[in-house]
Amino acid sequence: MPLDPARTVAELRELQELTGDENGSQRVAWTDTWETARGWLREKVASTGAEAEIDEAGNQWFTLPGQSERALLIGGHIDSVPNGGWLDGCLNVLAGVEVLRRLAEEGTPALTVRLVNWADEEGARFGRSLFGSSAAGGSMSDQAELRERRDADGTALPDALAAHGVELDRALEARSRLAKAAAYLELHIEQGPVLESLELPLGVVLGTFGVERHQITFRGQAAHAGSTPMDQRRDALAGAAKLELEIREIAKRIGGGAVCTMGGVVTKPGIVTSVVETAECLLDQRHLDAAQLAEMLSNAEAASRRIAAEESIEVEWEKIWSIEPIPFDERLIELADESIREVAGTSHRLPSGPLHDAAEVARSGIPTVMLFVQSLRGLSHTRLEDTKEEHLELSVRALDRLTTKALEAFA
Repeated sequence: MPLDPARTVAELRELQELTGDENGSQRVAWTDTWETARGWLREKVASTGAEAEIDEAGNQWFTLPGQSERALLIGGHIDSVPNGGWLDGCLNVLAGVEVLRRLAEEGTPALTVRLVNWADEEGARFGRSLFGSSAAGGSMSDQAELRERRDADGTALPDALAAHGVELDRALEARSRLAKAAAYLELHIEQGPVLESLELPLGVVLGTFGVERHQITFRGQAAHAGSTPMDQRRDALAGAAKLELEIREIAKRIGGGAVCTMGGVVTKPGIVTSVVETAECLLDQRHLDAAQLAEMLSNAEAASRRIAAEESIEVEWEKIWSIEPIPFDERLIELADESIREVAGTSHRLPSGPLHDAAEVARSGIPTVMLFVQSLRGLSHTRLEDTKEEHLELSVRALDRLTTKALEAFA
């Protein structure tokens, strides 16, 4: 069966029709709609003869035996956010199905090829992203906290998992599925505007950003809005406002794709007749280089202290979460670059701001690379998400070329 990228586009539309509505895709993990999608995927793969199984973390695997037990993995996720787009995640998996069809038709590959549909990449129902890949990659260390998680209806995460045949206490046993992995490939929509701005259909991902996430609290003094002169105010919100403008300049100075975001500010007492006494800010900083990420953090801390002194207020920092930058494999990056140039003429290298399952696989020590395909208007996690069909077809061809090159390089 020759490669047919148009079939991938048709199947993406079919999945959209099966598991979406007028508001977008509804394949939230650990729901009946998600399970319907997984059953549909199993039927699509059946013709290849690949063995289907579900591991201890709920990840769905399809294995095409090769001349070696060492395995080339192709992965993605079929779950979506509520009211999500028609491409986020599922493109990875369905492009992999098409590559698997081609390989099965041509005979026994040099390496075993395994297509994986990771469980709950989005974390939409319980707020825990990358569930299946972190379990398989061995980085899941928050099981005690996971036992206490509830969804909006009060359902406990372990109970939702059990309804789909997964025991939380056994999820880490999925680690065995990566024991013989030689390399991992993932295709994804960019979810950002860079490739479109460059008028390029495809790009190679250098790695995923490291993230530093903190809560910053500015403390001033509540005072009457009418009777307190402007030059005698200790306004906590002034500190937050100045820092919001400063982090933009910090990101510009650091460069290299640096991004800083103040994602929320809560003020107290929060009434129009009072100067703000406390302003609690959420700061997210991301960069692909660990040293520059640390410099961004240091600069923001120094700026907050300077601003606090200027406004006669106090400032406190509390770390919420962080993850180190995760670079992808240089050898695979070169092969991905070659593959894209062969099908599209020009390639481009860029980092990924969002995290992906590929990051968890790379953290586990397996050579990993991602391909990005252009996103129209840079939109994702919305029913407005879209990519030109001709670019989708190019992305399937690029993944197929990369698969062939990886099988040769890692055999």
